[in-house]
Amino acid sequence: MTPHPSAMPCTPELARTMAEVFERQRRHHAAIRNRTVRERRRQLIRLREAVLDHRETIRAALWADFRKPPLEVDLTEIAPVVTEARYVARHLAHWMRPKRVGTALTHLGTRAEIRYEPKGVVLLLSPWNYPFTLTLAPLVTAIAAGNCVIVKPSEFAPNSARTIRRIIEEVFDPEEVAVFEGDHTVAEALLDLPFDHIFFTGSPRVGRLVMEAAARHLASVTLELGGKSPTVVDETADVEQAAEKIAWGKFTNAGQTCIAPDYVLVHRSLHDALVAALREQIEAFYGPDPEAWRQSDSYARIVNDRHFERLRHLYEDALAHGAREAIGGPWIAAERFVPPTVLTQVPDEAAIMQEEIFGPLLPVQVFDHLDEALEAINRRPKPLALYVFARDDRRVQHVLNHTSAGGGCVNDTLLHFNHPDLPFGGVGPSGIGKAYRYHGFLAFSNERPVVYRRFDFPLLRRLYPPYGEQAQRLIDRFLPFF
Repeated sequence: MTPHPSAMPCTPELARTMAEVFERQRRHHAAIRNRTVRERRRQLIRLREAVLDHRETIRAALWADFRKPPLEVDLTEIAPVVTEARYVARHLAHWMRPKRVGTALTHLGTRAEIRYEPKGVVLLLSPWNYPFTLTLAPLVTAIAAGNCVIVKPSEFAPNSARTIRRIIEEVFDPEEVAVFEGDHTVAEALLDLPFDHIFFTGSPRVGRLVMEAAARHLASVTLELGGKSPTVVDETADVEQAAEKIAWGKFTNAGQTCIAPDYVLVHRSLHDALVAALREQIEAFYGPDPEAWRQSDSYARIVNDRHFERLRHLYEDALAHGAREAIGGPWIAAERFVPPTVLTQVPDEAAIMQEEIFGPLLPVQVFDHLDEALEAINRRPKPLALYVFARDDRRVQHVLNHTSAGGGCVNDTLLHFNHPDLPFGGVGPSGIGKAYRYHGFLAFSNERPVVYRRFDFPLLRRLYPPYGEQAQRLIDRFLPFF
């Protein structure tokens, strides 16, 4: 059987083709960069319409890749892309317009502005867990900023990769946007090319390799990575609300979400109530027992056997270290089915507390004082997201003021990702740079400062060489006002 194109390694012929397409895009960018607002909007609307036209194909692709529920596809894959395209098209004229800035005392006689010009030819390396959202939404802002783009979708979601390629080829000429499928060797070959910017979404381990490759060409990067996103449930929290939001954030997409709650730190007084409420919520979402969860059309599967076995190792290692399964059920390897699982009494030394889980396993630990929870968070690398549940705003602010994270929510989960007026991204090991909507437009743009001399200011000539006593007296007089 011939392997799917997404799983094929890079051949010398493919490497030459990619290099040729890159050169064609680099030559063609002179025309692309000066496209008008109307022309860029037209491309965004065409992409939006193509996604809507292929709605059923997208749903089928994700069901084939890891049995993602069709309604969940609508909510988490199609809606974010079409919303992004419409929002960016609506605001693009304002974003593209040069931004006037004030005139400082040191710049009398001038005016200044910031111009927004495209970075050039950019590479977009996208993941498998939300293949359409995390490929096409960044593509929207790259196109809006006036760039040419080469896209490499993940080989782990081959049906989605094929559909992404089909959509892009319908909308764009390859001199503007091109797609290359294949395994990791295709990505490695692309990283050898001198792109002007690289946008990568994936694991911190691969993010380091991307950054190393970018450094060879001094390319700028946006790295959307991951990490262990904590959830704090304070003693003042509404337990029922917390359980509902945590279960939704954790078990959507079978936990394969970079900003899913990775572990819960709950006040000891609420531990038993929270676990009971989580069980009730899981049963409300997926059915009354593990067999119903397995049969549910609302619950996805793990993407491949390797990730299934990785999760099984984390689960078994946690139990071996003394953790207790408070909620769970049988695992079905043939279906790559991992049930919604809640583990309690999980020690810090268990691997599940050291690695990003990226699956439907939820460790729960207790704390007696809020600062204990903050200490547990701060001894780990800065996370991509942080969630806090509390009804006392002073305690909420205490958590926010004494931690650092890429983003997060108070009394909810996930919602910060698609808020139209918020940036999205990590901090430190969880990511570099911000993305989506206006912040995505900035990520793919060079903010070019320009100063215009309006009229001469003779006093400045006294500061030109050769330097003398008169220049020194002038500096001494005005330096305190600078």
